[in-house]
Amino acid sequence: MKKRLFIYVLGLLPFVGFGQNLYTISSSQSPYPYWIYLPDNYNADSGNNWPLMVFLHGRSLSGTDLNLVKRYGLIAEVRKGRSFPAVIVAPQVRKGQFWQPDSVVKCIQSVIASNSIDTNRISVTGMSLGGYGTLHTAGKFPEMFCAAAAFCGGGKTADGCRLSTIPVWIAHGKRDEAVPFRESVVMANAIRECNDQNLRFTEFGQLNHGALERMFRTEELYEFLLGNSKGSATFFPDFQLNTIQY
Repeated sequence: MKKRLFIYVLGLLPFVGFGQNLYTISSSQSPYPYWIYLPDNYNADSGNNWPLMVFLHGRSLSGTDLNLVKRYGLIAEVRKGRSFPAVIVAPQVRKGQFWQPDSVVKCIQSVIASNSIDTNRISVTGMSLGGYGTLHTAGKFPEMFCAAAAFCGGGKTADGCRLSTIPVWIAHGKRDEAVPFRESVVMANAIRECNDQNLRFTEFGQLNHGALERMFRTEELYEFLLGNSKGSATFFPDFQLNTIQY
C-alpha cells in the first residue's frame, strides 16, 4: 500500500544542504514534533521496509524550536554529511518535561503509519535526559525495540528484567557532575540480575557529562543499532575506548 506523510502536517520544512532528505514535522498524530530523515534511495512505493532509529535528546535541547535538536546526535550527524541506511526520527520534548514512554511510542507509531518501516528493526538511543527516556521507553515497551543505547542517563530498576530481554548498551563517564555515574551502574546491575547476556556497560574514567556526545560520532553505535533485529542473536560490535577522543 502506498504510504504518505501525514495530512495533518503543520510544518514540512526540507533541510537544504548535503542532498539529504531531512524534514521537520508537526502532526496531530504525534505527541511530539520531530525531525525525520529518509535515506537517499528511500521509496515508499518500492515495497522495501527500512530500519528505524529513534533519537531522544537531552535537557539542553528541550523547547519549541526544533533547530535545537540539530546540535548533537543523529540529526547533527546527518547535517555533517553522514548517510544512514535507515529512517531516523528525532522528536523534541518541551522545557521542563520528561520523556514519556507512551508518548514516545505513539510518536514512533505515527512514523510507522506513514513510512515504510521494518518493525523488527526499531532501535532507540539518547543522552542525559534522553538516556533516561531511552531506558524508560525500552523498559516499558521492550517488545517494540531490537536495541537500546543510553548514555549518561539512568532509569527505573523495576524495568531491569524487561530491559534484559533486548540488547542494551549503557555508557557513562565517571567524571559526570550532572548525572551521577552510579545512575547507570544501578541500571546495569538491575539488568544483570535477570540476564547479563544482552548488556554492554562501558565506563569512561576520564569523561564528564557533555563528553558522551561523542558516542554519536562512533561507527560502533550505528553498527549496534542497525546490526540487531528482533528474534536474532544479540550483536555488539568491537569497541575500543580509544574510539572516543578524550
